[in-house]
Order: sequence, then C-alpha cells, then structure tokens
Amino acid sequence: MHAFKAGDKVDYRVTWLEMRQRPSFGWPSLPVGREAMLVRADTPPWWYFLSLYDAVGRDYAWTDRHNTPREELNAWIQHADVALYTLIGAGWPQGFFVLDWREEGICELAYFGLVPEAVGRGLGRWLLQSAIMTGWDREGIQKMTVNTCTLDHPRALAQYQRMGFSPVRTEIHSRVLVKDQVFKQPLL
Repeated sequence: MHAFKAGDKVDYRVTWLEMRQRPSFGWPSLPVGREAMLVRADTPPWWYFLSLYDAVGRDYAWTDRHNTPREELNAWIQHADVALYTLIGAGWPQGFFVLDWREEGICELAYFGLVPEAVGRGLGRWLLQSAIMTGWDREGIQKMTVNTCTLDHPRALAQYQRMGFSPVRTEIHSRVLVKDQVFKQPLL
C-alpha cells in the first residue's frame, strides 16, 4: 500500500474505455437477499450531486468537481441529456451513477460508484449493469464510454472490462492531494 500526505504530488494512469455495441446481458436482478431501489433525480441541485460524489469518491481523491462553479455544475447535472441515478438501500444512498447523452450517438458513464459501506455486498455488479442497460436504452446510441484511473477502486478497470468495455487509450496525469490518502494499488 502506498501512503501519501496532503500536498504530495502523485502520478496516476487514466484509462478511457468504450463499448461499441449493446451488451448481450439483459437487465439484472437484485442479488438475493438485497433490497434496494434505483431512483432517478429530477433536476437535482449541485449540492445533491456533490454529496454523492463525496460519499463515493472521498477515498479515491475525487476532488475535481469542487472546482467547478456552482452555476456550471447545476447546468450540467440538470441538463435534459444528463441523468443522475441514486441506489437507495435501507433508507440511505448506497451508490450512484451519472449518464451523459449530450454528444449525439454516445452515452458517457460520467460517474459510477458505491459508498464504502456498500462495497462487498453484491450491489456493484448490479448497479453497473443497470447503468449500462440504462445508457443503451436511449434510441440512437452507438457507443458507451467511461474512464477510470489508478486512484479509483482497485477493481474498477477490471470490472468495466468484464462488462464489455475495451480500453482505447491511457495517459499519465499528476495531481496534488488535498488530504492524506492510502492507495491499495500501484498508481501507474
């Protein structure tokens, strides 16, 4: 494990992936013994998005969206071609995803993840398959895209590939951490 302190500069690898055809799997069933629902937010405010973003991304150095002006963040998350879905279980948010259809023929899985307390409970695969099927459900979609990086959950890249996404490019980026972080995987 790599431990870094706030202020440390870290290099990490970003991988962009694509899925060029609708997957062969269908709509998933919730894992046995799990009760949850997926709720689409209707014109969510910026603070709702950031609360989910922080709950999922706090351990993965998700901080970039805090630099986005509130008006711009609201315009994006409330755009008619952007959808935020929240996974609710036991009365509280356990994960979320954001789909962005603003580019014709493309659905970007802009954000996806579970809160730490929900990881390992069998919901991640279900949520990802639901996101993928929802993305492809819009008429005219020719490909779906997503990106992940080595700051994200250690299984993120492999999970996207298992679902049918293929890497199309990688880049090395750098950032200065704003809080102490322990990463469970190599950053490059």
